[in-house]
Amino acid sequence: MKQDIDSTPVSDKMKALLKIAKLVQKSGKAVTPDAIELARTHGATDLEIHDTVLIAALFCLYNRYVDGLASVTPAEPEFYQYLGERIVNHGYNRLPQGYDHLKNQL
Repeated sequence: MKQDIDSTPVSDKMKALLKIAKLVQKSGKAVTPDAIELARTHGATDLEIHDTVLIAALFCLYNRYVDGLASVTPAEPEFYQYLGERIVNHGYNRLPQGYDHLKNQL
């Protein structure tokens, strides 16, 4: 997906939104009217385009923040597999037992 969005097995709408997200990585000003029009042509709503820009921009901020603080992040893929499953099963809501059990895994 990172090398060739067009060959990724997702809808044309998602491909257009991913292209917008990729432009946001460079700069918010890199998002062109043509990129927006392509997304609209494939059925993206203004809200979906807005959310794509917002989410991509926030991830850029988070990545810079973590890098700037030289934060230590787990290197084991299993840690991220667990987090992914947690999000799928519980969303982003705080777990009933809190997060102490996750801190102990680091």
